[in-house]
Amino acid sequence: MAGLETLLAEYLPILIFLGVAVGLASIMVIASFIVARQRPDPEKLSPYECGFEPFGDARRQFDVRFYLVAILFIIFDLEVAFLFPWAVSLAEIGTFGFWSMMIFLGILTIGFVYEWKKGALEWE
Repeated sequence: MAGLETLLAEYLPILIFLGVAVGLASIMVIASFIVARQRPDPEKLSPYECGFEPFGDARRQFDVRFYLVAILFIIFDLEVAFLFPWAVSLAEIGTFGFWSMMIFLGILTIGFVYEWKKGALEWE
């Protein structure tokens, strides 16, 4: 039983933190409904992301090019995320680290050129 009490004592601050966070978030949401004016008008209810009224069913099939662009963004975003710590620690990792990153960038470049040649980046 002493082990269980020690375990509970160690997790008690986390449970208190979660309780305070949930309680505070609930209070803020409820207070916003009580204090704020709730008067939606047609301008507030209109679509604002694309600037025009939506048309068609939202569950229709999308063109595969949207997914290709999203995947390319993720790939190059991850490349940048890997490049920054590599550049900061280049002095410590030496030649092996430098050539490892060059191989990584080469593989990414080969993939990019392949997609470019296949026409995956063309919008028709």
